[in-house]
Amino acid sequence: MADKLTPAERSENMRRIASKNTSPELAVRSAAHRLGYRFRLHRKDLPGKPDLVFPRLGKVIFVHGCFWHQHKKAACKDARLPKSRREYWVPKLTRNVERDKSNQRRLRRLGWKCLILWECEVKDAERLERRLLQFLGEE
Repeated sequence: MADKLTPAERSENMRRIASKNTSPELAVRSAAHRLGYRFRLHRKDLPGKPDLVFPRLGKVIFVHGCFWHQHKKAACKDARLPKSRREYWVPKLTRNVERDKSNQRRLRRLGWKCLILWECEVKDAERLERRLLQFLGEE
């Protein structure tokens, strides 16, 4: 199946895809703030530049897009591989997943606890708040 966009149109489309301040990330930030938690954003000195960093708690949260980070949950339809240009997409998305795992390992070695929240999971506000409370609770 051929791409329906020209290379220039595809390039422009890809250029506009945000890596931070996405809708799912904003939903997580809003929920965490509403629960009374304060955090830092995208700390460049930490592996993977976590989306939310809770320094006092020693915890970080990544908000992953299901497609870009290949969510493996069976019910997630957003993580499907494209039908065209698989020779491009498979290695690219595989590298993303490998980099995510490496960053999480490095963070754990530095003493940080990590939570991955998936784009498809943050749509349910109640479930999101429960997950945040469970992870950020200061046991």
